[in-house]
Amino acid sequence: MIGRLRGELVDRTGPRVVVDVAGVGYEVACSGWTLASLPPLGEQVTLRVFTQARENEIVLYGFSGADERALFDLLITVKNVGPSTAIGILSGGHAPHDIAALIAGEDVAGLTRIKGVGKKTAEMLVVELHEKCELLLLTWSANGEMRAVAAPAGAARPKRHPMLDEVAAALAQMGWRPIEADKVVADLEIAAGATLEQLLRQALRAMPR
Repeated sequence: MIGRLRGELVDRTGPRVVVDVAGVGYEVACSGWTLASLPPLGEQVTLRVFTQARENEIVLYGFSGADERALFDLLITVKNVGPSTAIGILSGGHAPHDIAALIAGEDVAGLTRIKGVGKKTAEMLVVELHEKCELLLLTWSANGEMRAVAAPAGAARPKRHPMLDEVAAALAQMGWRPIEADKVVADLEIAAGATLEQLLRQALRAMPR
C-alpha cells in the first residue's frame, strides 16, 4: 500500500492531480481543501495517501495535512461513507478542524449545511463519531495545532487548572470567542479522575449555539 508520495506536481485536472515520483506519475484524488493548498505545477509536493484497492482498480486519495487524513480515516468508518463520500465531505467548504468540531458538538444542522451531507448522513456522523472527534480535537491540541486563548489586553489572567486551559483552547479553535470559552470553562468542576475528554464534552454541551 502507498502511504505517502513526494514528487513534482505535473498535472491537475478537476479533483485529481498527478505527482511524478522518479519518473512514475501517480494519479491522486484530492479534496477541495487539499487542492487549495497545493503549489503551482512544476513544484515539489508531499501528500499523505490512502490506497483503496478494488478488484479491478486501485484509487489513491491524497491529503496535504495530517489533520485532514486523520479525519478522513474516521469518516470512512461510518456506515455508507466510503472514501469518495468522505472526500466530498472534506470538499464541502469547511476546514477539517471545523468539520470535527461540528461532529464533536453534535451539530446536525451545521453538518447538513456542508455540500453533499444530508440529514441522515449527518446524524450517522454524530452518533458514531462525536466522541472520537472530541478525542481528535484534543490530539490536535496536544500537537500544538490549537491556538491559545488570549486574555484581554492589560488584564491579569486568573490561575486555573491546566486541563481547563486545554479545554478553552479547544473551544477557541472550534470557532467560539475566547470570552465565551472562558465563561463556560470557569463553571466546569474537575471531579476526581476527570479526563480532558469528559471536560470538553461538558463544555460543548454548555456552549451557546
